[in-house]
Amino acid sequence: MTLTQIPKVKSFETRLFINGKFVNSSDGGTFPLISPTTNEKFAEVSEATEDDTNRAVAAAKAAFPAWSALSPRERGSYLKKLASLCLGAHDELAELEALSMGRPVSGYFESFAAADNLNHYAESGYQVLGTSSVNTPEFVNMTLRHPYGVVAAIIPWNVPVLFLINKAAPALITGNTVVVKSSEKAPLTCAKIATLIERVGFPPGVFNIISGHGQISGNVLSHHMDVRVISFTGSGRTGRLIQAAAAKSNLKNVILELGGKSPAVIFEDADIERAVKETKHSIQWNSGQVCMANSRIYVQESIASTFIEMFYKSFADVKSGDPLLPDTNHGPQADAMQFKQVQAYIEEAKTVGKMTLGAEPFGRQDGFFVRPTVFLETPENTRVMKEEIFGPVVHINTFRDEEEVIAKANDTEFGLYASVYTNDISRALRMVKKFESGTVGVNCTSPASAHDMPFGGYKASGIGREGWTVSMSNYLETKTVLIRVPSLGG
Repeated sequence: MTLTQIPKVKSFETRLFINGKFVNSSDGGTFPLISPTTNEKFAEVSEATEDDTNRAVAAAKAAFPAWSALSPRERGSYLKKLASLCLGAHDELAELEALSMGRPVSGYFESFAAADNLNHYAESGYQVLGTSSVNTPEFVNMTLRHPYGVVAAIIPWNVPVLFLINKAAPALITGNTVVVKSSEKAPLTCAKIATLIERVGFPPGVFNIISGHGQISGNVLSHHMDVRVISFTGSGRTGRLIQAAAAKSNLKNVILELGGKSPAVIFEDADIERAVKETKHSIQWNSGQVCMANSRIYVQESIASTFIEMFYKSFADVKSGDPLLPDTNHGPQADAMQFKQVQAYIEEAKTVGKMTLGAEPFGRQDGFFVRPTVFLETPENTRVMKEEIFGPVVHINTFRDEEEVIAKANDTEFGLYASVYTNDISRALRMVKKFESGTVGVNCTSPASAHDMPFGGYKASGIGREGWTVSMSNYLETKTVLIRVPSLGG
């Protein structure tokens, strides 16, 4: 395997985008980007300080009155222009993601998804309506929907452009202004989006993007008294810190999409070929670095041997290597920390379960590659069955009946996505009702989703929901107006 790392893009933006301008960090500080493919430093990125973060919030606050006073059509015109530019930047965005976090260019889709979302929200502003009531004698009452003000979005590194737009677009179309903090693991595509924002000509301060670590800029945003909404996707640990910070500051509205330990349940009457293909894709896609990946698979005893044999064979099409090459479909883990974490879980799993697929790390010694790894017969009460590994590691266990498997599937503090494969519609609906999960797939699994359905988690997998039909409400206050209308002669 030859890892060339010779991108077509020769230069890229690494500065902060605050108040409509690209600036270096106020203290000149940067952090290095290390290629997960070669383990070599290839960029220095501006690290937002507390002052930089405060300036971004102040710029957003100052821009809010004029932006919120625009009509939805006027605000939407900026989103439409950004959508077009995202499509035009597809190749560059794909390469920047491959460079920074090892995402293969062959499967890059976020530019298309971002454009879809921007175009959707650009046309959705006039759907922001209140309600009215004449149910109170001598009153005509109504509700109004108002933007909160400054929205902070803290996004993860696994699909950053998608999360950036998913959070910013509904906030912007409803009249809010935005500060986005990208992940220190994958800041380059967000910085590229900032160049597109500049080209569109958004009013200064409306759309700010900063880069840096959570303990600095993320901490400031979480505690900031002028931030009225904070939306975060990432780890449960960080989500808890953000929620606590919001409570200690101004009780800002918090939307959290956190981790998962998603189960897929395969019954004996299922389409086994489909179940194998889709569950394999779920855990291998993006090198397993997906919050809703089906990292636990439960197979009914009578078909277990057949399913497992087919599952092994399904990995024959995995081609690991340089994510910049068009035939690569399995890249490295995002960085050294992520690689070490996944390897530590694998070593621990070896002591409690039976590893039947996977081996030592492959690729060059200086890259962060992990083979797709399968464990069988792992005890349900072990740490590797309870915690999110966030790598291409799956545990396959067997079950006898519905009651047993639902107990196993729900025996975790996570509840983001669950799946069931069966041709018995009654059984499927029984399972749907019993799963403790924000999304349930029937004869499908993650990353299958629907734009017009809410997405979010039960239990420790999050607070709130996101999606085309619900996200705008996350960024709107509701005001009740009571209007006395005296009766004639009153």
